[in-house]
Amino acid sequence: MTDVVLRAEGLVKTFRKPMTGRIVEAVRGVSFEVRRGETFGFLGPNGAGKTTTIKSLVGLIAPTAGSIEILGVRAPDRAVMARVGFLPENPYVYPYVTPREFVTLVARLSGVARADLDERVVQVIERVGIGKAIDRRVRALSKGMLQRLALAATLVHGPEILVLDEPMSGLDPVGRKDVRDIIVREKSRGRTVFFSSHILTDVEMLCDRVCILRQGEVALAGPLRDLLTEETRRREVTLSAVTPQLATDLAPVTRVTRGSAEMIVLEVDGDGALRDVVERAFAAGARLESVVPKRETLEDLFVRRAF
Repeated sequence: MTDVVLRAEGLVKTFRKPMTGRIVEAVRGVSFEVRRGETFGFLGPNGAGKTTTIKSLVGLIAPTAGSIEILGVRAPDRAVMARVGFLPENPYVYPYVTPREFVTLVARLSGVARADLDERVVQVIERVGIGKAIDRRVRALSKGMLQRLALAATLVHGPEILVLDEPMSGLDPVGRKDVRDIIVREKSRGRTVFFSSHILTDVEMLCDRVCILRQGEVALAGPLRDLLTEETRRREVTLSAVTPQLATDLAPVTRVTRGSAEMIVLEVDGDGALRDVVERAFAAGARLESVVPKRETLEDLFVRRAF
């Protein structure tokens, strides 16, 4: 059995402007692979082609060129798509139904057997944390509850692959945490999770590998641990009991990132500068609390490669 469960190869999508007839290339030769059981982050600034690519993956639009394989089968394929769960960026839920009714409708459309239907619906609604609202009208639910309801509908048929387009969009910090927890739980159940997001801290926290798009092309792709480099010459030094005179003396060789009356955090470049700072600090009676290598964040990488 192949380890790759989703593959895009040379994906191209062009649109014709309705008024001018001008051809616009939204996606230009995008290729990537998603492996079984991983969480894959699909990133890029607005207009980079993320949603167009995702719509091509799930069969909502046809690519102009290139190929898509899902679970080893050339897409689109109805049988294979039954094993995929898709959450669009702006899911629509009928406001006049209840979560039980909505998820039941989606389950029936997804082919869930009638014998398992009622139990499956209740289980998945409770799994996403809205069991207490199962018979409340959708129009009375909060944005976070609506997002969890849409996730329940995405999960109800037991898909092997989850494709989530901006699943944390518009949520407050508590709602984002709830969705993150759901993604972690589904991965622990053996699901493969492919999701796009502009919230890079969530991506860095959740994903095994990422693909960054820029102007419809892949700018960077690979394991997150390999892409985020250690900047070994830069250190973050935390000192306490720092006198005003010491802070003045250190200013030419450091950058203050944050500080208070009791503690100061500095950035130092190079081993020689680090040694100088530590020696001066000890000589002035300051305490060295920590020296930490400076690590590149996903936000640093994104800004450097996506624009």
